Amino acid sequence: DTTANWYHSAKFNFNTQFTNGYNYPNTDQAISKPFAPAYTFLGIGSEYIKKELKFTLYLSPLTFKNTLVLDQTLANVGAFGVTKAVYDTEGNMISPGKQSKTELGLLVSAYIEREIYKNISIKNKLSLYTDYINNFGNIDVDWQFKMDLVVNEYVKANIGLDLIYDDDIDSVENIDGVVVNVGPKVQLKQTLGIGLGYDF
Repeated sequence: DTTANWYHSAKFNFNTQFTNGYNYPNTDQAISKPFAPAYTFLGIGSEYIKKELKFTLYLSPLTFKNTLVLDQTLANVGAFGVTKAVYDTEGNMISPGKQSKTELGLLVSAYIEREIYKNISIKNKLSLYTDYINNFGNIDVDWQFKMDLVVNEYVKANIGLDLIYDDDIDSVENIDGVVVNVGPKVQLKQTLGIGLGYDF
């Protein structure tokens, strides 16, 4: 009975960064900061869990997504999808950029974990979100991939890849000392970790 694996659930998720981000090699002007952005997701839906397969699927037709950009310089240029500042013809600010943006949409996320070879396992998490009101059908993608390798009883390693794309989020660059909005981009992060362990 597959219905026994479905559960009604509510989920809350919060993400931000701990340090400034830069468009290297330029480290004079941060293009992201702690709480700029910060994302919160709050939704209700149903979750399918298959423990023996290490697989979960979450469907939430009612998910609130809130984006915070608490750095006013970034908010003024409309970074991360918030409404940018309005200026008059002489360049004087009429109204500052908004520091938050709230969306209501559909969230689908899945997680699977597999041992593909002895001492090698992979973990995949994929989240897809689309807003009902603004450009329904434009999908925000958040994919997290991790591979764990056990070299021997003392050495372990892991390789990670994160991919994020949000059509509503315009990235910014520092061009000749001016922060400029340059449109949406795919964001990639790669990690490599090596650990040593010994049981006493």
